[in-house]
Amino acid sequence: WRGMTSLTHICLLLYRQVVPLPIFTCGGNITGESGVIGSQGYPGVYPPNTKCVWRITVPEEKVVVLSFRTIDLENDNLCRYDYVDVYGGHVSAQRLGRFCGTFKPGSLVSTGNKMLLQMVSDANTAGSGFLAVFSAAHPHERGDQYCGGRLVKPNGTFKTPNWPEKDYPAGVTCSWHIVAPKNQIIEVKFEKFDVERDNYCRYDHVSIFNGAEINDARRIGKYCGDSPPAPVFSEGNQVLIQFLSDLSLTADGFIGHYKFRPKKFSITTTPPPTTTHPVTTRPIPLKYSVALCQQKCKRRGTLHSNYCSSNFVITGTVITAMMKGGSMYATVSIINVYKEGNLAIQQAGKTMSTKIIILCKKCPFIRRGLNYIFMGQVDEEGRGKIAPQHFVMAFKTKNQKGLNVLKNKQC
Repeated sequence: WRGMTSLTHICLLLYRQVVPLPIFTCGGNITGESGVIGSQGYPGVYPPNTKCVWRITVPEEKVVVLSFRTIDLENDNLCRYDYVDVYGGHVSAQRLGRFCGTFKPGSLVSTGNKMLLQMVSDANTAGSGFLAVFSAAHPHERGDQYCGGRLVKPNGTFKTPNWPEKDYPAGVTCSWHIVAPKNQIIEVKFEKFDVERDNYCRYDHVSIFNGAEINDARRIGKYCGDSPPAPVFSEGNQVLIQFLSDLSLTADGFIGHYKFRPKKFSITTTPPPTTTHPVTTRPIPLKYSVALCQQKCKRRGTLHSNYCSSNFVITGTVITAMMKGGSMYATVSIINVYKEGNLAIQQAGKTMSTKIIILCKKCPFIRRGLNYIFMGQVDEEGRGKIAPQHFVMAFKTKNQKGLNVLKNKQC
């Protein structure tokens, strides 16, 4: 089942021998009960420096269900260069997702009878683009795969399709957009939870985002497995909860609840970025943190002398870096893993990333966009933790050989 992408290509080649694919152009207005949409020139390489918009309209009282058959766009962890945006309507609609690389999402469902796709490409790397099919369906059919919606009541419930009678179906995406009044935040907790287990939640998973759209930089957590995650609290008055199942294994699913809270509500727990178990955050005691950061900032030892004492060793590019209190919270796009330990690593397509906390924001000092070797410890949430005594240095190609030798070292 994991080889579905290559199988799809084979089926498409066989299909084209019998029924030639239409000639796909840049955007258009499409109406009807069903149809096929492809990037300009598909399956040839899509052109650079383009912006194409497709507006889909199905009959009134129905919703649009969109499924990507193939997707092959320039890969980037944050989809900044070439990407496809899908919106749940034509004007001022919620964005259902942004996609790039070769990761194929589950079905996307609009809240009304309209959907909009927008594909943007820059001047550089390109692929064969995408092929998607859409169909009209009755909204929120019980026992069917359609789910999600906008939730604005002070409290409520959300659950996977088919809950609790049978397992959730394969190949679906559900998005719940929860909106509270501007002076409130949102608490989300799961009563029952059973989603296909994977160490990095690469297949079936639930993601929760601050705000109204799918944005990796604003993701609160990503969850799978059979243990309910710890309660989640939003930063502002909106959250987006996305459930995705791929085309293979399924499980019981989940039922969750949300409620609005005043902004000053005391938050005692926060979730890990990717987890299969609930975790409670243990903040660093202030006195310890201050004492730690008063140490002289100087790199000690060598790659060799620090390797065995480190929980994890990776090379990567810093893609986000944000100050919180006296620490820096960074997202690192991984180049190579030499020692993983309990480090939580997320995967989107072929891109892997992880979260790292620099306990003292200026020691060691890192900059966004640069490559580093990180050696440090892992906290209870699976995040990398770098203190002044740990080893961090700029990564150069010449370091690769030495790191490969260390990878085979017995500690």
